[in-house]
Amino acid sequence: MPLDTSRPEITQALTRGVCRFLTESAITPLREFKLASKRRADVAGLDEKGRFTIVEVKSSPADFLADNKWPDYLAHADFFYFAVDASFPLDILPADQGVLIADGFDAALHRTADECPMNGNRRRHQLLRFARQAARQLDVHMDRRA
Repeated sequence: MPLDTSRPEITQALTRGVCRFLTESAITPLREFKLASKRRADVAGLDEKGRFTIVEVKSSPADFLADNKWPDYLAHADFFYFAVDASFPLDILPADQGVLIADGFDAALHRTADECPMNGNRRRHQLLRFARQAARQLDVHMDRRA
């Protein structure tokens, strides 16, 4: 049965599955990662080599077709993926980007993203941004303040 894409909890479920997949792939995920460009990636991940993966979660074809900002994320990622559910029509996604098929429990690699190495200066700044945002989230979680 296809996911009901009219509810925001579907996006949350897909995001949870993506984060579990990244963790199992030795990539540390961070949700709602704020980029220097003022865009917010649904999920950004950092691997042991310092490479960034950005995953844009699409809950429906309408969500994808209405989105004209995803190309802005490419300069901030070594690897870029779309994450969609199993009922999503994959033929509307760009053929040159990675694809994950996700649900609320996990995700599976459908198409591997090609590596497009980031600019070194951008990477350094983004590593600091990633570390600071992760530390803030951990502090809020540990201290239970909003």
